[in-house]
Amino acid sequence: MKSVGIEAINFFGGLAYLNVKELAEYRKLDTTRFENLLMEEKTVVLPYEDPITYGVNAAKPIIDSLSEEDREKIEMVITCTESGIDFGKSISSYIHHYLGLNRNCRLFELKNACYSGTAGFQMAINFILSGSSPGAKALVIATDITRFVAVDGGEALTADWSFAEPSSGAGAAAILVSDNPLIFQIDVGANGYYGYEVMDTCRPIPDSEAGNSDLSLLSYLDCCEQSFLQYQKRVEGVDYKSTFDYLAFHTPFGGMVKGAHRSMMRKLAKASPAEIDEDFNIRVMPGMKYCKRVGNIMGATIFLSLLGLLDYGNFDSPKRIGCFSYGSGCCSEFYSGVVTAAGQRLQQKNRVEKQLNSRYKLNMELYEILLKKSGLVKFGTRNTKLDFEVVPGLVQKSREEKILYLDQINEFHREYIWL
Repeated sequence: MKSVGIEAINFFGGLAYLNVKELAEYRKLDTTRFENLLMEEKTVVLPYEDPITYGVNAAKPIIDSLSEEDREKIEMVITCTESGIDFGKSISSYIHHYLGLNRNCRLFELKNACYSGTAGFQMAINFILSGSSPGAKALVIATDITRFVAVDGGEALTADWSFAEPSSGAGAAAILVSDNPLIFQIDVGANGYYGYEVMDTCRPIPDSEAGNSDLSLLSYLDCCEQSFLQYQKRVEGVDYKSTFDYLAFHTPFGGMVKGAHRSMMRKLAKASPAEIDEDFNIRVMPGMKYCKRVGNIMGATIFLSLLGLLDYGNFDSPKRIGCFSYGSGCCSEFYSGVVTAAGQRLQQKNRVEKQLNSRYKLNMELYEILLKKSGLVKFGTRNTKLDFEVVPGLVQKSREEKILYLDQINEFHREYIWL
């Protein structure tokens, strides 16, 4: 069977963040169980950042590391997002342009809530496996932002939905998929998928979110179990407890992942509470290191969990990672792949932790100002010029590499600048 998987992967976590416990206290939320949610920080998108800047800034180090010959082999750019800026024009066209890629390239955008990143990744995997263009590569960009506070949605909403604001983040993962899987070699054909119609969360208008938090949790738990059981049917001899050295989860917030893993270990492994806690700390927690610091970034979250495992896991010998992806509405998938010591060494050069440490810490006063300023770039904005001094001195801060910023919107056309 042909080898396929991740040749390179990188993440961009924005320029600013907020301590979510401070936010919860400021909003007067019930914080008695806050520690159980396993949330620490959230990336806050600035007015001159958007899904395009995030995606380009995640992908640029990968593209710059390629030879001209390998850059020319990228024949597909798939953008996976629920934060699109136009009902027709794909943001892949912008990302492709600012990365300077070959014009003989398919460009398109996928939407399926938080499942979109996995949908694009699996589409890229199958493009490579098809052999229709030998040696080709595909660039998958999972990029999402939140510029909103959860809105009322009727009697179905519970008080827990107010935790959507502390848990919602922003960020992008860029994944180069090829037949040279240096980082993560996919287990071909080892997929379990499961989906159905459910109104757990939605974006009824472009810049606001609504839903039922209890229903969302139940759907997530159901899909985690059912997608794994389908995987188990298709792959002989699979055991949830022993087959996978590590597990990467879509992480809306850490407490949901902990609950799902606990449920799986109880049902499938008949494990005791002590065994479950130990297993969670060993196999799951390393993948949540970055997720706790960024918040829910929708389609990119599963890849941020994978990146945490790559940076904090032990890969002295080849290790298999089981991956669970979930998207509201809903669709889910359980799949797997293998990471080696060489792959881990290559990945750690991308310094995800260093980038997160470089973000600017916002106070609540400035955060509230930014929420008001976000209306300048809401969906459908026709004309605006962005103020780079909304956080004084941040754009002028010295950095090793230039990054992309949204400069202005001119008759709906977004124009960007490298600084």
